[in-house]
Amino acid sequence: MGAIPPVADGAKSYRITRDRAGRWHVAFAVVPAPIAGPGTGAAVGVDRGVVVSAALSTGELLTALALRDSEKARLLRLQRKLARAQRGSNRRGKVKTAIARLKARETDRRKDWVEKTSTRLAREFDVIAVENLKIANMTRSAKGTAEVPGRGVRRKAGLNRGILANGWDQLVTRLEQKAPGRMVKVDPRFTSQRCSACGVVDREAPESQAVFRCRSCGFAANADVNAALNIRFAAGHAVAARGGPPLGEPANREPQRDHLPVW
Repeated sequence: MGAIPPVADGAKSYRITRDRAGRWHVAFAVVPAPIAGPGTGAAVGVDRGVVVSAALSTGELLTALALRDSEKARLLRLQRKLARAQRGSNRRGKVKTAIARLKARETDRRKDWVEKTSTRLAREFDVIAVENLKIANMTRSAKGTAEVPGRGVRRKAGLNRGILANGWDQLVTRLEQKAPGRMVKVDPRFTSQRCSACGVVDREAPESQAVFRCRSCGFAANADVNAALNIRFAAGHAVAARGGPPLGEPANREPQRDHLPVW
């Protein structure tokens, strides 16, 4: 067992819990100090996705760590074994514990990625822009009712798992805590369909999850990075509207982009 870290100053209460994997946890109630930004006015747009966890307007693509292929295969075997196990048996209890340990490993990796990514963004940028998404609504079940069954239930369930596995909500929550007052949430409409170079909205421009190609000006880029650039640009308008310093924009972008044609 490694050395036990010291308890942070200001801790006045704690909570002890035991998770499904059988691990004990002690959580202290402490309000952490915010992380100081660089003070350079640097801004970044962050587009959250399922294949790419977070695409930055700098062009960087970040992916949350998940289970390895061998671990996923073992999880599938355990789930099949669980389906065959008799309810209430010792064998079923052992299989459930093994499944819980694998899922806890995945959760730990995601939390670690969220902590490291949020800390890095808070240190490197003074303004961090994300889309104002209603994650709870987005991950709501699509099953519907017996009278009105849902449509595309399996596809929606897969999307829900992808959203949760990539820590969309956790990343924003930790950014708000670590960089209070420096996070900007922008309107998500057209961020993936608008060209970050000329401003034209073209529903056919995103050729795939990875490729964006504008039919107006010929600009081509990673689709997620293009969306992140649009998010950053929208944040510049939001900051200026609040009386803050402008964040700047690409020189070749048309300033009145809301009046540009939609294809």
